[in-house]
Amino acid sequence: MLILALGLLLCAEGYFGFRLHQLSDQQERIKEDYSNINNITFGLFSVQQWKDNVAKIVHHQVGNLKMSRKQKKVLQHEVEQVILALINKAEALVNKPKKTISGKIQKFAIRNFVNSDSIRAQVPGFAKQIIAEVDDPKNKRQLSKMAIGEFNELAAEEKTDSAFLANSGAVKAMYAKYQVSSTEDLNRKLRASLAEIRTQTYNYCFGMLGCVVVVLGFWWGLRKRRDLHVSLFVMSLLFAFILLAVGLTASMIEVDARIRSLDFVLLGEHVVFKDQVLFFQSKSIMDVVRVLISQPGIDSILVGALILVFSILFPVVKLSSTGFHLLGNKKLAENRVIKYFAFQSGKWSMADVIVIAILMAFIGLNGLLEGQLQALNIKNDSLTILTTNNTSLQPGYIIFISFVLYGLILSTILKFITPHDAH
Repeated sequence: MLILALGLLLCAEGYFGFRLHQLSDQQERIKEDYSNINNITFGLFSVQQWKDNVAKIVHHQVGNLKMSRKQKKVLQHEVEQVILALINKAEALVNKPKKTISGKIQKFAIRNFVNSDSIRAQVPGFAKQIIAEVDDPKNKRQLSKMAIGEFNELAAEEKTDSAFLANSGAVKAMYAKYQVSSTEDLNRKLRASLAEIRTQTYNYCFGMLGCVVVVLGFWWGLRKRRDLHVSLFVMSLLFAFILLAVGLTASMIEVDARIRSLDFVLLGEHVVFKDQVLFFQSKSIMDVVRVLISQPGIDSILVGALILVFSILFPVVKLSSTGFHLLGNKKLAENRVIKYFAFQSGKWSMADVIVIAILMAFIGLNGLLEGQLQALNIKNDSLTILTTNNTSLQPGYIIFISFVLYGLILSTILKFITPHDAH
């Protein structure tokens, strides 16, 4: 009955661990997609984005250009002065001495057939007509195109760039992957998925911890039933293996630095960029080992190998040795290697060191990013920059801590229940 009850509980913990591992991978992929689509390269550093934002402002400003009577009167006066200045300049050019016969003929014709005073008298009418042309909706649209011309040229140059083409293809592929047609729809869909995954992940995490607590409850309730201790310990080892497997493969730490909002005023209107991702990484212990070992430098390979041996292989061998020591015959149980790994290898295992190292790395990174991002924060009438640091420890870290503590408890229990020499 004990084995049956613990077997059902083990299946539950295995299911919770499998789902947590799946959701952790899914969350990492979605967050990578989110960070890619919202990367600062596609937003604040994109000429196309600037062109779109400025084009909207220019079209809106020119299209909604409305002048009061007073403004029209002032503008008309300015236009009149410009036209009169042009007439005076033209007249001065005509009156200059001419050396060639054709020049003298042109001068004679203009002085005798062109009445400059009559032209000056028509200047107010010309100015009024120009103001009317400027206020024409068709001409406003043309002015908008002229004003945005330089941005169009820059955007056209960017579109021919190979990096832009590659980025554009990646964005379209992501739209197709999530069946959306715009970045806003994609962000909305990804945020909803991440919120749901986060809730489920922590539910499965606490479910695994609940199973371990129940196992420890069995130990407390059956502490006087020596005939059941071996079976209970072997089943407890299986729970530890599941904790270790999930703790090593699930995401443990996530580094996420963003410009949450950049807002500045251009031509009286706001240009806003939101959720601009500066940096994102999410890693498990196995990911860290894989990355280090794949590096070309010998120092990275050495560090990766040390973490692999002392933080992954040692805990596995230690758990296995405790089982062999308890279940094996006297000769196997008294074997020096088995006894060493079962009772003395804890001082060489770096699982607890990894827990502290990740915690210290989190504290250090968190403080560093907070300080650096805080320096970017600006708030005044023309420019507002708000940054956010989403660096956080993930459920994989909780599971790995649980494994370390649970392993220490099992080692202590083994010393009390072993029928063999533990020294």
